[in-house]
Amino acid sequence: MAKWVYTFGDGRAEGESGMRDLLGGKGANLAEMCNLGLPVPPGFTVTTALCTYFYDHERTYPPELDGQVQEALAEVGRLTGKVFGDPDNPLLVSVRSGARASMPGMMDTVLNLGLNDVTVEAVAKASGDRRFAFDSYRRFITMYANVVLGVEHHHFEEVLDLYKDRRGYTLDTDLEADDWADLVGRYKAILERELGHPFPQDPHEQLWGAIGAVFGSWMNARAKKYRELNGIPASWGTAVNVQAMVFGNRGETSATGVAFTRNPSTGERALYGEYLINAQGEDVVAGIRTPQDITEVAARASGSDKPSMERAMPEAYGELVRIYTILERHYRDMQDMEFTVEEGKLWMLQTRGGKRTGKASLRIAVELAAEGVITQEEAVARVEPGSLDQLLHPTIDPKADRKILATGLPASPGAACGEVVFSSEEAETAKKADRKVILVRVETSPEDIHGMHAAEGILTTRGGMTSHAAVVARGMGKPCVSGAGTIRVDYQNRTFTVGGVTVKGGDIITIDGGSGQVLKGPIAMQEPELSGEFATLMGWADAARRMKVRANADTPTDARAARAFGAEGIGLCRTEHMFFDAERLVAMREMILADDEKGRRAALAKLLPFQRADFVELFTIMSGLPVTIRLLDPPLHEFLPHSDQDIEDFAAQTGLPVEKLRRRAAELHEHNPMLGFRGCRLAIAYPEIAEMQARAIFEASIEAAKATGAAVQPEVMVPLVMTRAEFDIVKDRIDAMAKAVGQETGTMPEYQVGTMIELPRAVLVAGEIAETAEFFSFGTNDLTQTVLGISRDDAGTFLGPYTQKGILSADPFMTIDREGVGELVKMGLERGRAVRPDLKVGICGEHGGDPASVAFCDEIGLDYVSCSPYRVPIARLAAAQAALGSKVASQA
Repeated sequence: MAKWVYTFGDGRAEGESGMRDLLGGKGANLAEMCNLGLPVPPGFTVTTALCTYFYDHERTYPPELDGQVQEALAEVGRLTGKVFGDPDNPLLVSVRSGARASMPGMMDTVLNLGLNDVTVEAVAKASGDRRFAFDSYRRFITMYANVVLGVEHHHFEEVLDLYKDRRGYTLDTDLEADDWADLVGRYKAILERELGHPFPQDPHEQLWGAIGAVFGSWMNARAKKYRELNGIPASWGTAVNVQAMVFGNRGETSATGVAFTRNPSTGERALYGEYLINAQGEDVVAGIRTPQDITEVAARASGSDKPSMERAMPEAYGELVRIYTILERHYRDMQDMEFTVEEGKLWMLQTRGGKRTGKASLRIAVELAAEGVITQEEAVARVEPGSLDQLLHPTIDPKADRKILATGLPASPGAACGEVVFSSEEAETAKKADRKVILVRVETSPEDIHGMHAAEGILTTRGGMTSHAAVVARGMGKPCVSGAGTIRVDYQNRTFTVGGVTVKGGDIITIDGGSGQVLKGPIAMQEPELSGEFATLMGWADAARRMKVRANADTPTDARAARAFGAEGIGLCRTEHMFFDAERLVAMREMILADDEKGRRAALAKLLPFQRADFVELFTIMSGLPVTIRLLDPPLHEFLPHSDQDIEDFAAQTGLPVEKLRRRAAELHEHNPMLGFRGCRLAIAYPEIAEMQARAIFEASIEAAKATGAAVQPEVMVPLVMTRAEFDIVKDRIDAMAKAVGQETGTMPEYQVGTMIELPRAVLVAGEIAETAEFFSFGTNDLTQTVLGISRDDAGTFLGPYTQKGILSADPFMTIDREGVGELVKMGLERGRAVRPDLKVGICGEHGGDPASVAFCDEIGLDYVSCSPYRVPIARLAAAQAALGSKVASQA
């Protein structure tokens, strides 16, 4: 018989931390804390395998599950001295989700389960606190109604707010026992009205309803979106954790809180977190009440007038310090912990590896290595390459004039500027229109995940440093200011007001997630400085990796950024981008409109000095590092004026007839330009274009070498080749120009000529092409389009459903399609090196900056990847992790 249920409690557990795939992260860590002898309320975990069964069998359970659950409930009852469903001595439980990967707030939780009209009186009698009993009952009703029965929170919140207003109450804690008892009756009436039947009174019915709801929440919209954003497979499933309740809402000696063993924003080695006296966990994470600081140092720094946990509950605080030290040493990583203090006794409800910013991740990894807790190689493996993206974007210039509207909590570092929007739907619509926005909410909920992803930053008026908005924003690397309580949001009129100032939807604001400031209008930003822990970790990464990392750079600004971020050369310089400057564009258009070769050469002669100067600057900046220059690639019609006004303006500027312009534009028009007259086809039809570019490259390489003293060896890349014959024709022209420049200058240029492999046919004949090509660079952007038959510009209309339904594991333009495109890259590599063993091979598509694609490139033996300058550090770290992974695999 399959084992579906694993128990834990009283210093013993049937599971342990290594069983997270079966027990989920929460269940495995609860078991591990029990095994460590830490104070954990007893309970049991229903496995992730049961979740798979649940969905494979039309949301039903195996027949043996009921018996295993009843047996586990009895064991929890034995340990607590209570009986589930007993009218006089009831056991109350929580029911929580727990996938193997942390998904904070994405799935459902039910607390205080087991309460009904009878057991609530038993709890009141046993605790001597009728207010506590009915406060717990009303919480259970609202949670169960929302999670299991599908009745929204607002039905109850409206009744509660009206009740408080009529009685002059401000806070929930102002309500007495009779108030809560009255509201429980009103809540049950709402449910009966909405559902047509009473609130369930049978605790066993309640339990199975909650278990089903938690399994069901694995497939809710927000959980699916979170998995999509974080690459979590739907097949993993979630576990369900059923645990004896401990109560933080039993008066002034009880509390609940969330703590991190190190600061998740900065990485500082100090206990960090918040707690609330006389509250349950939902109050902290939902931002319903403003929480208090755990440590005295934090309380003083925040200027809070409320006592820290260290001062208000010194014994419980001391126990928390003892436990967090044990947990961090045991797990060898920063921990995110949830705890409850019940009448002075501390209970641990969860520990997990804490979500952290990129900055904190770096500092924590480097400091743990310095403390001897982990090795340098482990430190490199600990930092998620994508998290470095948070460090590579502008922050507010300290010299900028700040017009401060409000100050909240610095919930997630970084700065962002954009139009104000008040809903996630607005944010997503704006993102699709390439508009940058700041999502402004009273508080966020898991339903806002899509809007938070679309926004540049998030601003909330409620919630603390561990609220939903803060935790999710930090995980996404988005700047966030939370708890800006002086701001009043009016959703109906799409405005917010603060200090007499009204800000409307569409107005520009800037938020500083490092200081918590909300600023009026756009503010000057500055580039990030990469030093300290970043430099240390990247040094370790560079020592570990095999593969080189280059940058795609077309301008001197790009090239300087690439060098600053550690690029080892330029893997793709797109020369067409150099022709769109106003003065150059005129000459380019003259070349396109010329009636014969003589006219084209005359126009190209005007472009030569510009091209040469561009290349001199690039070679000088790269100072001896390799520079791969792609010859002109896009169709010529892209350079011509298109609108009637532009055509008339250009005709007036050049004296050319308008009709000639229209006729030439019509001649060059293509129905499918991506597969049209472009790439090497231009060089074959108009060899003078390739000759001009080759001359500019070679003259510039000689000039730069003399100026810098560093050898310059350009790599000339012929695009869109499908046959060796095409390549050889263009290469002959390039070689002839190199010889001519050598004779003219007395210095023979050193160079290589290779090709961009971006067509399936080029892959198939890669061996033939490699007989004369000295390097390959896989252009995986176009190769993905030509292999999959998908237009990158139009794929957004259907790729979402394709990834959601599991047809594609990821967007193939973001992460390389291993089975299709990847297999062709591997084939081209093998066929090319079979002919030329020393063939240099890299990729230069967007995949060069994607960690999963970088790992694939290392696995098959590419020499380098090339990506945008701001993703170079990501690629360096990903290449190191791939090399370390290969090393571990080879040792296994």
